[in-house]
Amino acid sequence: MQVDTDLLPFSADTIPPSWKIAVLGDVCSEITDGDWIETKDQGGNDYRLLQISNIGVGVFVETGKYRYVTQEAFDRLRCKEIVSGQILVARMPDPIGRAWYVQSMPFRSITAVDVAILTPNPSILDGKYCSYYLNSPQNLAYAQSRASGTTRLRITRRDLGTFPIPLPPLSIQRKVAALLSAYDDLIKVNTRRIRILEQMAQAVYREWFGSVDARGRAASLPGGWLVVKLGDACNIVMGQSPESKYYNENGEGLPFHQGVTNFGDRYPTDRVFCTVENRIAEKGDILFSVRAPVGRLNIANKRIVIGRGLSAIRSKTGNQTFVFQQLKEQFQEEDTMGGGTIFKSVTKDDVLGIKFLLPPKELIAKFEDFATPTFRELEILTAKNANLRRTRDLLLPRLVSGEIDVSEIKIVTGER
Repeated sequence: MQVDTDLLPFSADTIPPSWKIAVLGDVCSEITDGDWIETKDQGGNDYRLLQISNIGVGVFVETGKYRYVTQEAFDRLRCKEIVSGQILVARMPDPIGRAWYVQSMPFRSITAVDVAILTPNPSILDGKYCSYYLNSPQNLAYAQSRASGTTRLRITRRDLGTFPIPLPPLSIQRKVAALLSAYDDLIKVNTRRIRILEQMAQAVYREWFGSVDARGRAASLPGGWLVVKLGDACNIVMGQSPESKYYNENGEGLPFHQGVTNFGDRYPTDRVFCTVENRIAEKGDILFSVRAPVGRLNIANKRIVIGRGLSAIRSKTGNQTFVFQQLKEQFQEEDTMGGGTIFKSVTKDDVLGIKFLLPPKELIAKFEDFATPTFRELEILTAKNANLRRTRDLLLPRLVSGEIDVSEIKIVTGER
């Protein structure tokens, strides 16, 4: 297919002479869509449906709630089973065009209709390289510009086949992928350490406090233990949204978080900023979502403005790690509050009235002595991952456009 260089998401002038410019339809042996299929919450088998919410970036599965399909439905769509070497691409926001390289598939799965499947031709296109290019800022912006739809933007399978891609020799593709994968490998190691530290903190909390919870499930409280309201133990700030005219994405003012959209596993990432300092969460405050999903938690790692979907919680006695761990234990299941009652939103009185377990001060102090260094290490590892991602994302467009020459770099690529 002829490529219209005027439509390229990058400057053709930067492409080295030995590189080609192709379109995905010419370098993939197949581009298919997922399918509409009935699913269920629980397994019973290991046949799963991958949706946009399960697509990470690069080569990792993003943890999330999977939907399951019956064996009968899976057998009917077996021709669309995902296999290693393929690339999954989000056809709808957020963002359109986000890609995931299937390095391995630990379970049997098919994709939902909002996910396209690319099967690269391995003789001319390295799957990892293609995945990284698709996740470049240039291509994501290009994908957004090609999207269409009346109620919700999406890209079609046909459109995806016309997406241009710089095509260096396979040896260069593999070097680019190996360089970027080195950053992701470090991120993966740090993420594994984060998970282990979180599990340790949770295990210790459960060992010391798990026999009694704030909802009074123990027959009686041990001596010196109390159940109080969260408002008795913590100061709580309910968010309030300024007018949208004060928002920007240029970094002016403080980061603004309306709800959980930019929540991470532990800390939020900043995209929108606000020039009006209305309701503020200080660094270290626990961010608690008060609109669906109610009860999702993050920690403010800087001073931020909070909107109406969030509240900020701070211990009156400085025991933030204990408060965070107890809330995390209470709100393992989102949108529920005491006794399993389902809430799609909660008021300030609801938050103030959350039942809170208050053991003796000495026991809380002992937990703080253990958990505070663990939380600090979690903050350091999270910051390291953010820096690694930032560096990777700065390098990515320069590598896939040929601006950085990797031909003389000696790096293990797995090429035979």
